[in-house]
Amino acid sequence: MDHSAKHNMHKHQYLSGKRVLPDAISQESSIASVIDNMDAYNGGRLRAACQLMRDKYSKEDVTIGVSIAGALTPAGLGPSTIIPLMNHGFVDWLVATGANMYHDMHFALNMPLFRGTHTVDDADLREKGVTRIYDILFDYEDVLMATDRILRKIMLQPEFQKEMGTREYYHHLGKALNEYEQKNNLGEVSVLAAAYRNGIPVFTSSPGDSTIGMNVAGLELLAEAAGLQNYFKLKINPSLDVNDSTAIILNAKRYEKGKTGVLLIGGGSPKNFMLQTEPQIQEVLMIPEAGQDYDINITDARPDTGGLSGAPPSEAVSWGKIDPTRLEETVTAYIDVTVAFPLLVAYVRQTTKPKKLKRLYDRGEELRKNLVESYLENNKEVEELKALMKKLPG
Repeated sequence: MDHSAKHNMHKHQYLSGKRVLPDAISQESSIASVIDNMDAYNGGRLRAACQLMRDKYSKEDVTIGVSIAGALTPAGLGPSTIIPLMNHGFVDWLVATGANMYHDMHFALNMPLFRGTHTVDDADLREKGVTRIYDILFDYEDVLMATDRILRKIMLQPEFQKEMGTREYYHHLGKALNEYEQKNNLGEVSVLAAAYRNGIPVFTSSPGDSTIGMNVAGLELLAEAAGLQNYFKLKINPSLDVNDSTAIILNAKRYEKGKTGVLLIGGGSPKNFMLQTEPQIQEVLMIPEAGQDYDINITDARPDTGGLSGAPPSEAVSWGKIDPTRLEETVTAYIDVTVAFPLLVAYVRQTTKPKKLKRLYDRGEELRKNLVESYLENNKEVEELKALMKKLPG
């Protein structure tokens, strides 16, 4: 509905929504029925998000990207929420902070985190060797330091000795964690292990901003100090991730003639990295495109303070991130993600059939080839840029 049409609606159109008269909650009420009866405010926004997932994201031709910010994996949302959504076929590619992927490792390695309280003396915790993430408590030596020691040994395996993006890095790490998960017989508890099994590419937009990145840097420093640079060759190249993530969107829209949807859990760098795939296609590679088809934001940030700027669907339209003709199929719910995300996944599991896994990691070379092909066909600056490159010192 365009702007002028909205200002010319008849009275009955304004009053055409479902009447606010919800069913009473009973002992037999399912999560889906409770959510379907949320009429207004952010409860209504959560209902709209859930129903958009049910009605649009469930289609086989919709490629779904999920971004995750905030300390969600240490809170247990990997086993409870993210992995079930992956296994249901509703995560085709994932962007997460490095911290989320680092803390995800604890679960595969059988290193326990405990429910606690935020009303504690942090100086006393430090003295006792206990680390706190709000009301989650865990041992500094037996969890953090032990995870680091295992991670460093994993990264010294041969498959890591090359330049790669986080997409490939997490695939190798996920394979190792999958083996630990099976050995510890805990069931499916690691997001990275589940991504490896399901062929889901995982990205971190700021790879140096986590304990994983710190350990990569530490090994680089050791190799430099010991003169072993020719042996430890791991380099994380974020440009590979920019192009590989963009290739996912271009392939879905241009080559498979399908649609794309994003589920933005929290904000931060993962949110922007996921949304910037469309400006990368349109603005940098100069390939004609319209933006994401469907958009769901679950966040407690606000656009007027800068914490959500560029991300609310209406504002994202101006960047080319969201298709302006599809604003009616976007939702922003201002809710604590630790409450809303599990409810949304429960709703999806109760109201939709599993989707066939797209296994986009396995198709990485094909998608990149398609991206290069479209770039060379559509960008008028290509020849000029190539000529300038040839003038650089060889």
